[in-house]
Amino acid sequence: MPSAVIAAGDADLNPAAELDRLGAIAAEVIARARGAGASAAEVSASVQTGLNVNVRMGEVETIEHTRDRGFSLTVYFGQRKGSASTADLKPASIAATLEHACAIARHTESDTAAGLADAALMATQFPDLDLWHPWPLSVEDAVLLAQRCESAGLEIAGIANSEGASVGSGSALEVYANSHGFFGREHATQHSLSCALIAGNGADGMQRDYWWDSARAQEDLMDAAALGRRAAERTLARLGARTLGTRTCKVLFTPDTARSLLGHLVGAVSGGALYRRASFLLDQIGQSLFPAHINIIERPRLPRGPASATFDAEGVATREQPLIENGVLGRYVLGSYSARKLGLSSTANAGGVRNLILEPGALDFAQMLDAMGSGLVVTELMGQGVNTVTGDYSRGAAGYWVEHGVIAYPVEEVTIASNLRAMFAGIEAVGRDLDARGGLMTPSLLIGAMTVAGAD
Repeated sequence: MPSAVIAAGDADLNPAAELDRLGAIAAEVIARARGAGASAAEVSASVQTGLNVNVRMGEVETIEHTRDRGFSLTVYFGQRKGSASTADLKPASIAATLEHACAIARHTESDTAAGLADAALMATQFPDLDLWHPWPLSVEDAVLLAQRCESAGLEIAGIANSEGASVGSGSALEVYANSHGFFGREHATQHSLSCALIAGNGADGMQRDYWWDSARAQEDLMDAAALGRRAAERTLARLGARTLGTRTCKVLFTPDTARSLLGHLVGAVSGGALYRRASFLLDQIGQSLFPAHINIIERPRLPRGPASATFDAEGVATREQPLIENGVLGRYVLGSYSARKLGLSSTANAGGVRNLILEPGALDFAQMLDAMGSGLVVTELMGQGVNTVTGDYSRGAAGYWVEHGVIAYPVEEVTIASNLRAMFAGIEAVGRDLDARGGLMTPSLLIGAMTVAGAD
């Protein structure tokens, strides 16, 4: 392969030039794979750059520059599949990757579900989703921003220490191509800010909490000082935390903890769990899983969305589509392989869901507390006690106990337990406080009854 095509160079990132370079690599490798006898091939190539700065107590702890490259190739000899990858875009490395993928495919058992996604499903239109917003952030400016964030939190009375503040900025250029003739190019930026603080002392108990934000564009980030103050307020609110005796009560998940429930739903309706028959939601399409007021929709082409894309990891065109409509499960979450295993069609979800949104309700947080009356607000979850085969749910939690619609005191060291099916069906109210910082977006959710176990 000509080195002029393959060499990645170390020049400053130029989006158009880098994407052209990656596209040229992909085209040549696919041609060489076909020449080596592959009946089909697909390539993913990427270049990612970033800056991350961490400060603690006003002093710089780490400065990290990243420039990562990735190249992966899958070849098919009929329905025998071979995959290989490298983090080096040099000609020799890519040639070796091609050789390894072909060798694997020649010695692999045939799989009737293997192959590229259907050609008819490939994306043909690529609207601008407004994902590219480079931030010309110098190390010095990043340090000052992190210091301003942390300092604003440390200035709040009662904050005793800091675990630090961080500022991050990154960009990613990616090309996916396959032997259907599909070539897709994506370029996106992601910026972040976070701060973690400590309140209290050893004698009276210490508490830690944090806050963070992430956005495609720097101007969409929360103000650094406001974020530091938010982290401080959250930390101070945890002082004097108690445990609870075991009881059954209502539980209100804040948006950042409710996101995990959406993740458990996605895991249970994803193709891999379904064709392995390892999900509590087998054969549930058309069934009511949630109350009728619940709608969950995927909007993969949301402008500036945290997980927006015009095509999935196999080149299939993304589209807006419901997952839960009026409480009813309308589809599974499938790439082409799992779809074939189940006798269904791809839902353009190879690589995961993209901007899955549980539609907000009408109540603000104070009204959600009032609707709950008495119960537990969950602001933090710990542990991995979720079984997607049975739906059994048990996780460590912290938050606040509420009496008569008013927060009474902070709570720690409790376990909340139920079954996901019962939790989904038991959602009594949905807030309007949608958390849009990730690809799974939820407002606060009020569940009618869960077991809360603490120190009796």
